[in-house]
Amino acid sequence: MRPFFGAMIFIFFGARALSQSAPAPGEKLYREGILPSGQSVTARREGDLQITGAAAACSNCHRRSGLGEIEGSIKIPPISGSYLFRRRTADKESLEVPYVEGMRVEREPYTDETSGRAIREGVGIDGNPLNYLMPRYSLNDTDLKVLLDYLRGLSPNKVSGVTGSRVDFATIVTPDADPVQRQAMIDVLNQYFTDQNAFAIAESPSRRSPQLKSLAKRPWRLHVWELSGASSTWEEQLRGHLADDPVYAAISGLGGKNWQAVHEFCEKMSLPCIFPNLELPVVAEHDFYSLYFSKGVLLEAELLAQRIIADKNTEAPRVVQIFRADDVGEAAAAALRAALARSGIQTIERPMAKTGDGKRLAALLRRVRRQDVLVLWLRAPDIATLANVAAPKSSVLMSGLMAGLDGAPLPAAWRQATHMAYPVDLPEQRSTRVDYALGWLALHHMPVVARQVQADTYVTCSLVMETLTHMTGSFGPDYLIERMEGMLEHQLITGYFPRLALAQNERFASKGGYIVHFANPSGSRVLPDADWRVP
Repeated sequence: MRPFFGAMIFIFFGARALSQSAPAPGEKLYREGILPSGQSVTARREGDLQITGAAAACSNCHRRSGLGEIEGSIKIPPISGSYLFRRRTADKESLEVPYVEGMRVEREPYTDETSGRAIREGVGIDGNPLNYLMPRYSLNDTDLKVLLDYLRGLSPNKVSGVTGSRVDFATIVTPDADPVQRQAMIDVLNQYFTDQNAFAIAESPSRRSPQLKSLAKRPWRLHVWELSGASSTWEEQLRGHLADDPVYAAISGLGGKNWQAVHEFCEKMSLPCIFPNLELPVVAEHDFYSLYFSKGVLLEAELLAQRIIADKNTEAPRVVQIFRADDVGEAAAAALRAALARSGIQTIERPMAKTGDGKRLAALLRRVRRQDVLVLWLRAPDIATLANVAAPKSSVLMSGLMAGLDGAPLPAAWRQATHMAYPVDLPEQRSTRVDYALGWLALHHMPVVARQVQADTYVTCSLVMETLTHMTGSFGPDYLIERMEGMLEHQLITGYFPRLALAQNERFASKGGYIVHFANPSGSRVLPDADWRVP
């Protein structure tokens, strides 16, 4: 039984992956503004302003889902087939499709002819001009048919992981994830799901449309997808998990050095992957389904590059980077090297073995020259061993995320010369937001063992809950991501980050940070060298 089922899953997923690698003509026209001929579509807005290609793509306003959005006081209506061609009704309750903001329930249904007139001439079903934001497209009959056929196929289908009585979520854990952080994250998820289920409203779904029952009012079930072995095998493992336990989205999650295979799987399967706990996320801003809190150590590399370039004298300094092989600092060092090379600054990488004592570190530090800039991509245990090494006379920069932020065990002798990348809010400014999560942990008698992971996981759960609360009826994965983009910047509980916000083609919700230094020879108080900066 399993081999046949597995074959069917492969056929389905293989088709999905193929369609993503080679988009159909209608999809390219709708999402990218590329005509079936391969040419860029052209359109004109009010005032005879011409737009072409990606700037004219329908998805810019009507979104990937085709369900539209609210732009300030302007409501951009849904145009997916089931909405565009639906019959007229007198009120929301009589709709044959789930209500979404921006739709006009009382209008007449569009036809191919009236749809073409709206697209080409900007004239609505009632004969009146459409909003000035609506472009007037130059499409021949073939192009128009391709677009309308795509819109018909864009109609919402059954949503994976959602039934009339439950919503299934996954959390993904890679084998190199920290075991303490792993258990802390899973404990937060389990407790949040328990709370959610205790308050879920036991309502009977509408006979007309089970989707009308909010996902925030249904019980949630968590599946922990533990990956093992080499990353080259993770996609197959994830396919098996998804086949056994179809889920609506992957929520939170935890990874080490490599998340690429997970990211690619979620994109192929149209599976939302919402704010995993990562120091090294995947930078692919034009991908859609994976949302991250920040670029992690890659953001630190950008902050440090900005600092080094701003501080350099007439003669560019030499930057010496020390990191352990097979840790996230290796990728961060490569990113910093690339950023500095554009300004003509030389970098030297001095890797350490994956494991080992501090003797190698001490030997590498003795080779640092006074005029060098030393950059440390090291974990707290290595930072602690610096107590046995005389502080260098060179300038020192270090990763805050890897060392433990303001909890980094930096010896007193090193503090005067050392400055730290700090891609989160300052402790005194984030205290209220973080204390909200810590208070929730205390209420449930949960020890604080991985403060940021626990706080960020709680924030992620809260964001998902808040988003689902405002989704009425249409629950497709594209719409989930779009609604989260729209709501994120209005959230007050943002944990370690001063502000979270996403726009189209942005996958990192927090985009800046500080360079800080320790205020005293001991203790955890840090002071910013300058204001919050976005590289």
